[in-house]
Amino acid sequence: MLIGEVARRSGVSTRMLRHYDSLGLVRPTGRTVGGYREYAPADIRRIFHVESLRSLGLSLREVGRALQDPAFTPAELVGALIRRTEARVRREQELLDRLRTVDASTPAGWPDVLRIVELLHGLESPSAARRQQTVLASAEEVPVSTELLAGAVLTESDPNVAGALRWALARAGGDSLAGVVAGLRAADPAIRRRAVLAIAEIPGDDASAALTSALTDPDAAVHRPAALAAGARGEPATVPVLVQMVVEGINDVDAAEVLGSLALDAALADRIMDALAGELAAHATEPAVRIRLTQALAEMPAHLALGVLRELGGDPDHAVALVASALAGVLEERPTD
Repeated sequence: MLIGEVARRSGVSTRMLRHYDSLGLVRPTGRTVGGYREYAPADIRRIFHVESLRSLGLSLREVGRALQDPAFTPAELVGALIRRTEARVRREQELLDRLRTVDASTPAGWPDVLRIVELLHGLESPSAARRQQTVLASAEEVPVSTELLAGAVLTESDPNVAGALRWALARAGGDSLAGVVAGLRAADPAIRRRAVLAIAEIPGDDASAALTSALTDPDAAVHRPAALAAGARGEPATVPVLVQMVVEGINDVDAAEVLGSLALDAALADRIMDALAGELAAHATEPAVRIRLTQALAEMPAHLALGVLRELGGDPDHAVALVASALAGVLEERPTD
């Protein structure tokens, strides 16, 4: 079969077939009387072998070695190909993400595109100080897509930079919530926590609902800040988590303050008082827990807490009794609720 027919049937150009011949990859078995290349069936099969290996990403040099060296095993080369391909895919994904970020920011012209790219470079800096400066400096310069801010806030581990990103995200308005809500479904609890902290700074009922949904998260580092934020918005479902935070001594002062705010709602006050009283009974032999619960009672409306505190003033544990008596005295001087 002559080279033109081989090219037509194989899909490999005559130019590439000549290149294969010059490299010794596929040399035609014979020549016609006129000196034209003539390919035998075995040559055609070898062409397809070459093309198959090239489709895996092998260079022509690697293809030649694979076909010529019987001792050459594929395992090492295929592993290297996998790593090269993964790296290329990562680069392509990074490029795609960058293009989508630029597109989402709806730049009015190339100067806006350049500022967005500069922002991306700044956020990717290994220096936390530069990342923070980038966020704060960009806030006034060009509208930044909430998708970019949300992605950054979910991956940022530095607390100062994360705070700046949360501020910028809440300030951005628009669809700022959508990007971070997805973080609540992440497998990594650190990402879910970052999502909760970001949502806590976004106003609105949808953000409150998202915080409430995080109360059932199995990781305490996620559901505790969710409880503090949702409780501050008046969410009744936070009461059990907040009471448990007081018991465990984790952000117990903050939790007690939020419980006190919730207790201003008459519909919740009795429920909160019952929960605190129940924990006092359950931890009768744990003075440290009882002191924290006693201190939490002082955050409740005085007309509800005074009777319990006076009773605790006679507690068998001297430290609990002293704290309760002192707090009762403070509430007695407080204006009536």
